[in-house]
Amino acid sequence: MLEICLWNPDVNGVIRRSDRIPDTIPGISRFQQVVLHQGRIERFFLDAITEASEIRVERGVMPSKLEIDESLVKDDDAYPITVTLRHLTEEEATPRQTSTSVNGQTVQDGLFRSNLAKDDTQDLLELSKLHDKANSEEVVHAKYLIGADGAHSWTRNQLGLKLEGDSTDYIWGVLDIVPITDFPDIRMRCAIHSANNGSVMVIPRENKLVRLYIQLTTTEKTGDGSSRADRSKLNPQVILESAQRIMAPYNITYRKLDWWTAYQIGQRVGTSFSVHERVFLAGDAVHTHSPKAGQGMNVSMQDTFNLGWKVASVVKGHAKRSILKTYQSERRGIAQELIAFDHKFSRLFSGRPAKDVMDAEGISMEEFKAAFLKGHMFASGIAVNYEASLLVAKKGSNEVQWDGRQVFVANSPDKVTSDESLCGGITVGMRIPSHKVLNQADARPWHLQELLPSNGRWRIIVFAGNVNNSEQQGKLEGLAQDFGNQNAFLRAYTPESAKHDEVFELLLIHNAPRTSVTIFDFPEVFRHFDEIDGWDYNKIFVDDVSYHEGFGNIYGALGIPHSGCIVIVRPDQYVSYVGPMDDSAAVSRFFGGFMTLQQQPSRVQTDIKPENAQ
Repeated sequence: MLEICLWNPDVNGVIRRSDRIPDTIPGISRFQQVVLHQGRIERFFLDAITEASEIRVERGVMPSKLEIDESLVKDDDAYPITVTLRHLTEEEATPRQTSTSVNGQTVQDGLFRSNLAKDDTQDLLELSKLHDKANSEEVVHAKYLIGADGAHSWTRNQLGLKLEGDSTDYIWGVLDIVPITDFPDIRMRCAIHSANNGSVMVIPRENKLVRLYIQLTTTEKTGDGSSRADRSKLNPQVILESAQRIMAPYNITYRKLDWWTAYQIGQRVGTSFSVHERVFLAGDAVHTHSPKAGQGMNVSMQDTFNLGWKVASVVKGHAKRSILKTYQSERRGIAQELIAFDHKFSRLFSGRPAKDVMDAEGISMEEFKAAFLKGHMFASGIAVNYEASLLVAKKGSNEVQWDGRQVFVANSPDKVTSDESLCGGITVGMRIPSHKVLNQADARPWHLQELLPSNGRWRIIVFAGNVNNSEQQGKLEGLAQDFGNQNAFLRAYTPESAKHDEVFELLLIHNAPRTSVTIFDFPEVFRHFDEIDGWDYNKIFVDDVSYHEGFGNIYGALGIPHSGCIVIVRPDQYVSYVGPMDDSAAVSRFFGGFMTLQQQPSRVQTDIKPENAQ
């Protein structure tokens, strides 16, 4: 998807295309927004899991009991969580779906997953007792449990946690159809506001399919607006008729319906995202909202992206459990911002357009456009700015955050604060922007983000400036000596048996002319030598012009000073620290606040050059 078309009523109440805006804001990412089938994404994940481990995803399994031994929750080596799992039959594990269509074909009905359906978890558990597999139970002891089990979260209910917020009066239907229509922008992403009949969002899909989000009018729901809609009154024909009224005078119908559902917009956020930093909730299990701006899945994935590397670091013994407190402090704040934005956006999308400036009850189309653009930044995570904590060395009141938890290093010699004035284009607590750089060894262009794969590693990026300058060369050599010290953070917090860059990866980006230096002009700590694989040619980069892809100008874009700087990037690509090149001690103090000291003796220097090497 490349473009969004905004359709609004004219002075006569007839919908007209009023604006076009880019679907992805130019410059914020090297990618554009695309639509992918859920099954293809799931297949990719399954294949990746199989390739990387012996883990297998089990289906038809439901938890039936959750226990937490509170006497063990502070013991790093304990398994305080006990979960009883029940294996379901194929019939139990397959939700019932109705078959209904304008031409009688079998259609998948998504109502069983909608928030208009009641929570049937307990019903499934009771039903399973009637089958032969009733005794097929499995007990799992775990250090940590992550509940990403949706708005009806069984995990949340077992913990006794609540969602706070309200349901709106807005009922929406969804159709996945191959449309037969004279609407000219049916293959564009569209937001359509009618004068009096509600709104439609158009999302083009694969194989001529189009997803329509369709507002249902009051005649298509029951109760007084605050109650649930009557599911028996919701079907594809009712939803289509609403779309036809909204999109008039254009015509739309279909002969092929692939899937449909309906839902009521609820905007709620959990009172807590974790219990004892042992059981965590993520996604719809802890915040619910409308799907209009595409925030739901994006923000949910960012929840687990934030949490996953932290849990993995603790489980591997690389970091202390104290970092797990930052999950709630960082993500609950984002969820609350999301609910506030969604409340405004859903009102703008579902409301009646204002007839003129005197129409106080109508919504402003200019305000809607501005909210749409803001939604791009929010959904992508670009706008996320984490506050000061153990993991974010920035100024601010960081003793407590959203839920009152202490998530920082107390005022002591270990507390580190960034010098954010060094780089105007880098904001501590936000995602590091991506610009192209060249590999020093082979001149290949890379986006900075391509150098930061999500493998759990911390990155220490040294912007070394012009290394042909003797002052900068001296700074770099001093920094390399500090980093290579036997007692520096690189060795102190890396397990004896681990690869040299398993926990921390050093990257260097300079801006001297590429052809004026080679990798052998740089300290060895930035070009590790392995007796089998030789030198590492993938750690030193340059801000210079490429042969075919222009000039990334990362120094200019990020405001990197001539004196250079050090940037610490978290495993989730958010910036933790910015400081001068001559303050390597601050880097060690920062990691000393939460990393686990690996109790190994001082190691023998392994960066040994082969004879005759430069």
